[in-house]
Amino acid sequence: MKAQHPAQRLPAFTYLRDKRLSRKSGVEMHADRVALSKLAEQYGTPLYVYSGSAIRERYQQFELAFQGVEHTICYSVKANSNLAILRLLAQLGAGFDIVSGGELRRVREIGRKPRTVVFSGVGKLAEEIDLALQTGILMFNVESASELELLAARAMHLRKTAQFAVRVNPQVTAETHPYISTGLHEHKFGVPWHDAPALYRRGSECPRLKAAGVSVHIGSQITDVGPFREAMDRVASLVLSLRAEKHDIRYVDAGGGLGISYERSPRSFPAAAKQYAKALLGPLKGLGTHLLLEPGRAIIGPAGALLTRVVYRKDNDGKQFVVVDAAMNDLLRPSLYGAYHQIVPVVLNDDNQTTEVVDVVGPICETGDFFARDREIRKLEEGDLLAILDAGAYGMTLASNYNTRPRPAEVLVEGSRSRLIRKRESVRDLLAPERL
Repeated sequence: MKAQHPAQRLPAFTYLRDKRLSRKSGVEMHADRVALSKLAEQYGTPLYVYSGSAIRERYQQFELAFQGVEHTICYSVKANSNLAILRLLAQLGAGFDIVSGGELRRVREIGRKPRTVVFSGVGKLAEEIDLALQTGILMFNVESASELELLAARAMHLRKTAQFAVRVNPQVTAETHPYISTGLHEHKFGVPWHDAPALYRRGSECPRLKAAGVSVHIGSQITDVGPFREAMDRVASLVLSLRAEKHDIRYVDAGGGLGISYERSPRSFPAAAKQYAKALLGPLKGLGTHLLLEPGRAIIGPAGALLTRVVYRKDNDGKQFVVVDAAMNDLLRPSLYGAYHQIVPVVLNDDNQTTEVVDVVGPICETGDFFARDREIRKLEEGDLLAILDAGAYGMTLASNYNTRPRPAEVLVEGSRSRLIRKRESVRDLLAPERL
């Protein structure tokens, strides 16, 4: 797909004056050109809202950063797997990075060409490998000797040819949360650097396996491009040594991991994407490889917000709590990683700019059920609507039904139009699979 320059538009979520406001001095946050309070009234809260314009723009900025180089953007399905969002990305030209048979079935559901799919993950089951072989995906990213043996056996059984890459650990340290750092020997992912050549040799002994690439992924939410460059330096040297052994290495899968600014720093995404591209492409220059990229968060993260309403205010001996109707089952990142998300009132009244320091917490029976601690925020009243920003990635895909809580609805906004792309669950939905 030829990269197009993104159209000039408003940010995904921005404050605008709206005729629906009773206070003339107030402004209201919009997704594209749709007021968030209107969506909350129509669909209820908690509610995930996504900007189709932002998804398109960020995808196109990735394309622009790598223009002139043979590449495929394989969107990381685990970041946000809603079928409507996958279809939107497929229409833009995206391939997909999957980590389960279920994610492959999602990609099949939207009718995307299988030759744009790469299959990653350390624990691929035989039935998942069979589904991928029968689908005819582009490549398997192999993460152990045992997996290579199973892939060979299933390919022989089904009489299918499987292209594979070995995911190698480049021993590159990336400054990120330890739960999402993946490129060192102490992590479960990939194989040690020095073991990779032997795996390629073993793969070449199976007539149904074809070594086609080298894969690497050093972690997520990385904002310094230096580790990416260091990893690609090592990958380039491995490609050359494998080609010297007559392996036809045509693909380099650079993984994903480019971070976003959850705290709204002035760093622009187009500049970050260009720096990322430069870091990857410099070491690969002259190799003639097809570059596979696996962005997820960088595309979908800032395009989503979680809407929630204040249920109660609570004062515990001077400690102020704002209890909202969303909880850790709806957005796990703050509880799981201690992650920061900006939390803002949907409606701002210019006449009242008083702030306070509060904990924003949910109703789940866990002390770890919080969205912010000791956060300075505009003074809130019960019933106020809040937006938790940059929640498009690892929000709904990590959601659960803990405390028998139905998961939120999801809405996609495009310009002045909105549509429901996942209905809100009911308790009846949760009980339906169970048997007395």
